Amino acid sequence: MSEDTSSVTPLPVVGHQYARVDGPLKVSGAARYSSDHSFPGMLHAVPVCATIGNGHIDAIDTRAAEAMPGVRKVYTRENIGKLYRVPKSARDAIIDERRPPLEDDVIRYYGQYVALVVADTFEQATAAADKVKVSYKGQQTPNVAVKLSADEKPKADTERGNPEAAFASAAVKVDQTYSTPPETHNPIELHASVATWDGTRFTLYETTQAIVNFRGVMAQMLGVPSENVRVVTEFLGSGFGGKLWPWTQAMLAAAAARDLHKPVKLVVSRQMMFHNVGHRPQTQQRLRLGATHEGKLVSLQHDYVYHRALECDYSEDCGEATGFLYSTPNLRVTGGFAERHVGPATSMRGPGAVPGLYALESAVDELAIALKMDPVELRLRSEPAIDESENVPFSSRHLKECLTTGAEKFGWAKRDPRIGSMRKDGLVLGWGMAACSWIAERFPAAASVTFNADGSVRVASGTQDIGTGTYTVLGQMVAELAGVELSKVNVVIGDTNLPPGPISGGSMATASLVPAVAQATRDAIDKLLAAASEGDSHFAHAATDQLAFAHGRVYRKNESPDSGRRFEQVLTAARRGHVEGQGKSEGTFGQPGKKEYSSHSFGTHFVEVTWQPEIARLRVSRVLTVIDAGRIINPLTGRNQIEGAVVMGVGMALFEETHYDKRNGMAVNSNLADYIMTTHADSPDMDVVFLDYPDLKLNEMGARGIGEIGLAGIAAAITNAVHHATGVRVRDLPVHIEDLLASKVA
Repeated sequence: MSEDTSSVTPLPVVGHQYARVDGPLKVSGAARYSSDHSFPGMLHAVPVCATIGNGHIDAIDTRAAEAMPGVRKVYTRENIGKLYRVPKSARDAIIDERRPPLEDDVIRYYGQYVALVVADTFEQATAAADKVKVSYKGQQTPNVAVKLSADEKPKADTERGNPEAAFASAAVKVDQTYSTPPETHNPIELHASVATWDGTRFTLYETTQAIVNFRGVMAQMLGVPSENVRVVTEFLGSGFGGKLWPWTQAMLAAAAARDLHKPVKLVVSRQMMFHNVGHRPQTQQRLRLGATHEGKLVSLQHDYVYHRALECDYSEDCGEATGFLYSTPNLRVTGGFAERHVGPATSMRGPGAVPGLYALESAVDELAIALKMDPVELRLRSEPAIDESENVPFSSRHLKECLTTGAEKFGWAKRDPRIGSMRKDGLVLGWGMAACSWIAERFPAAASVTFNADGSVRVASGTQDIGTGTYTVLGQMVAELAGVELSKVNVVIGDTNLPPGPISGGSMATASLVPAVAQATRDAIDKLLAAASEGDSHFAHAATDQLAFAHGRVYRKNESPDSGRRFEQVLTAARRGHVEGQGKSEGTFGQPGKKEYSSHSFGTHFVEVTWQPEIARLRVSRVLTVIDAGRIINPLTGRNQIEGAVVMGVGMALFEETHYDKRNGMAVNSNLADYIMTTHADSPDMDVVFLDYPDLKLNEMGARGIGEIGLAGIAAAITNAVHHATGVRVRDLPVHIEDLLASKVA
């Protein structure tokens, strides 16, 4: 190998825009998703679902199904084999529906799996599943309402001062109730499980946002050691939280594979997505705000309730941001749940904070109107110096700058606060805004980094890319730390055989990987320097502590990097194929004890809607979002995240709601024709501004997560704009045309 002594000018990597490194695989069809995996002799499984929402199974007649061509077996609770529950204390095995599938004869929600058909082909399994006859007894009308009953009591989440007394004596008050409907995750990729069993070990190809946790859950429920379970997720067709924790179809596929000694594939149908794999629960929230005439917030009370399934312990923390977003000496947040006959609820992008900030930011807008004060100015006056709920400083907080930057770029100074007063091209304009926030923490993470003699660098971690760009940002981190071009970095993730990585949830994967990857890179560099000292004659007589590494080169500390050698030259000279470093970092999320800092990302949304009263046509036309999320590793993929969240927020505000039939608990709009989501035609013009304030208290690159904050607050900004345009205050999402027909604006 010839020696490279040319001048070194490292390319900027972190903080700069790069197209997704996995993009070519996806657009060419080479990327393999879970249901793309196929094996010789593979069988297909189709579940049989309950057609009632509350009752018991009386009998299951499988004879007709078992006699059909290609059917290998029909499973019920009598022959599925032993499956186990996951204890609540298992921190490395989180699941929302702890009850194993087919465990008993009790029907807790419509669509619950009651049997499983396995056949040679998907068509044969589907036809046979239709022939399974299930009769029921003790059938009762399911309860799907959200209101608390007399024996269901909310509990205090956080409290300070005397909010009741302060509210009673406040000069200006707002006391309103807001609600959000159940929303169903509808990623294009359906949940899928492909299970293989070799007599000892399972290999599971899964649609999951957390492969390491998935392995822990499956080991517990299947009753095998965790080392006998391997989980692979090469690519994910989005999850939005719905694929964060395992669902019971995975246990069914694995149990069938073990029993039949054949690979088994189970793909959940679109209708099953509305019952069996989670949703954002319905919420009802009462906000009471009290302020002085000058806009000082003196009392804030936030009382919320959400529905959840029987025998599940999911929590939708709508008050997550309420305690620290604004300054007030008197505050109380209470939360309660209503157990209902619905499928298990789960995390949906920005769980808790998204519905919570819809209610809070709507109430703050109503308070601004009552005060005759600009809503931006009210928020600026309510800025806290510290996190008043924890009594600790923020690690980094630039919400004020988000507000002022957003107002300037949006042209907020031109806003006429009078209802329906702004017009353009024959349309009524409405301008609204809202603040947003999302938690910034880290999960435990491990990674390895390998310098190879061919000039490439490999980074590996048992995490996953859910479509947000983890392949790309991991590559960028290592490219910068190793001083190589991004094209030279090989990112290997999506397999539990790798060092255990973080879950892709809570917008924490990137921030969690930074310290582990940095440590692994430094460890690899130390081993590279040792190899140079021991085996490269170019560095003869140089001790390891006399050598340094920068821009992909090993060099003597008293010389410039230009005088050194590329790492691949060092490895070749030392007769080493590679050196590998290991890195590991502890998490901060959920750790006991008082924290030194309060870590969150912040932002604002400014929204313009157009209202055409003649035909009652409402459209979100323009959105500006300003985000304070530390250092952005890749502004291109970061902007994609915020824009996608804004589009999802348009759906939350204007379209999305799951309707349950009160007679049987069935989701009546369980398809993509009747469950309305935002389309390209509904998408507004969008602009995204990232502030540049690295949060070095969270990790050494200063990066925080951005996947979820873009959805927080956007629905309130839209309904605040709707009120400005029409005079109609919508407090129950989504906005319906029937709501707007009450508008007096002509």
